[in-house]
Amino acid sequence: MHERGKSDSPVVPAKLPNNTGLPVAEVVEERGLAKGNAASKTRPGLRAGMSASSALDRVRRVAQNDREARFTALLHHVDVDRLRAAYGALNPRAATGVDGVTWRAYGQDLEGNLRDLHGRVQRGSYRPRPSRRAYIPKADGRLRPLGIAALEDKILQRAVVEVLNAIYETDFLGFSYGFRSGRSPHDALDALAVGIARRKVNWVLDADLRDFFTSLDHGWLQKFLEHRIADRRMLRLLGKWLKAGVIENGIWSETVQGTPQGASASPLLANVYLHYVFDLWADQWRRQHAHGDVILVRYADDYIAGFEHEDDARRFLADLRDRLATFCLELAPEKTRLIEFGRYAAERRNARGLGKPETFGFLGFTHICAKTRNGRFSLKRITNSKRMRAKQHQVKDELKRRRHHPIPEQGQWLASVVRGHLAYYAVPGNRDAVAAFRSQVTRDWHEALRRRSQRSRLDWTRMNRIETRWLPPAKIMHPYPEKRFDARTQGRSPVR
Repeated sequence: MHERGKSDSPVVPAKLPNNTGLPVAEVVEERGLAKGNAASKTRPGLRAGMSASSALDRVRRVAQNDREARFTALLHHVDVDRLRAAYGALNPRAATGVDGVTWRAYGQDLEGNLRDLHGRVQRGSYRPRPSRRAYIPKADGRLRPLGIAALEDKILQRAVVEVLNAIYETDFLGFSYGFRSGRSPHDALDALAVGIARRKVNWVLDADLRDFFTSLDHGWLQKFLEHRIADRRMLRLLGKWLKAGVIENGIWSETVQGTPQGASASPLLANVYLHYVFDLWADQWRRQHAHGDVILVRYADDYIAGFEHEDDARRFLADLRDRLATFCLELAPEKTRLIEFGRYAAERRNARGLGKPETFGFLGFTHICAKTRNGRFSLKRITNSKRMRAKQHQVKDELKRRRHHPIPEQGQWLASVVRGHLAYYAVPGNRDAVAAFRSQVTRDWHEALRRRSQRSRLDWTRMNRIETRWLPPAKIMHPYPEKRFDARTQGRSPVR
């Protein structure tokens, strides 16, 4: 069931025209923070007996056609069939949570376990377990905290996210790409490249949110969720996950803010938070306050804004700081820069006696102002040097551990590493960088194999044969950004 919700809020733009039905057109409607169930008449809701897919299809249609609808009955969509599908979608080799239950162990009595989980969820007796704290290294040498959920929590969160996506995928704007079905980092990179090439972009704001996933305010998130969700049981379930806490070194600690990275529900909750805090505000700002072109591309908490005029860029940055502070967020000063960038940046800087335009990083690539052979502007994207060095060190350390394994076993593993690197980084203009990565992997492999014995006779003639046998060649795997972008959007711009 769903109902109409109306309330006042400072976080949403005035009503603007929208293009419903277009897959990538941004839709911006008047939205307010709900303060409870509205007094307006409740419309007929979803009927029992409908198939899971058709039921969610109706939720999706209602959400798309009525931007003020609040859904009062959502938890019943989390049925045993959806839980079973969520279990099947999990990685069987993923790390276990505090319960220690593995994917295979849970599956030995899968139907009984799922029916029991479903019953507890519907009765309200389900209690999530705390996340197990783990850390993974970042490219800058710091450690990123992860929260590893218990297996049942993973299953239930994945099923709930599928239901909520039926609503929020109709709300999210076109320039939001992170953790959304049918959208990848390369779609965001394509949109940014095309935006810089085709729009009047002369300045780029390269900004970074400080510790976003650990700073997200639970109170504001609850208000944002209530704008679309009036199902109290669903809201209580989401609240339980936020307050479940974490266990580190056997000690439980409360989570009063933030959402654990690594949990299935965290990407959606983060997108909802930034949708109201950043996306709607930024879209309204460029329509009402900018004097020139503005492009926006966001992938999770990583975003880039491009501007035609420097004054626009500086006012946007100042207003953004105030905006984020209202919702308990802030920019990282050491990672926030406004740089001159675009088609005319090089010649304008040269006329002022300055050096080459600065570069900026986005989604693992360093973006550079370059030129084609005929002198036209070209956006060059190369692998971020810190990320590549970190990956090379990781591969080298793993080769040391595997050095006494059979060569075919090592070759199969290294082939998967190189294929994965090429699948992400082998974009037009970046062949030299991916070839350098492959060459370094070959050198590290050669060194590891020679250290297996003091009498090693592995010269480079034989090593070249081994490398050719196992490692895929370094070649471009992606089309030019504008080709894939135009094919995907059919001329409609997700950066607008």
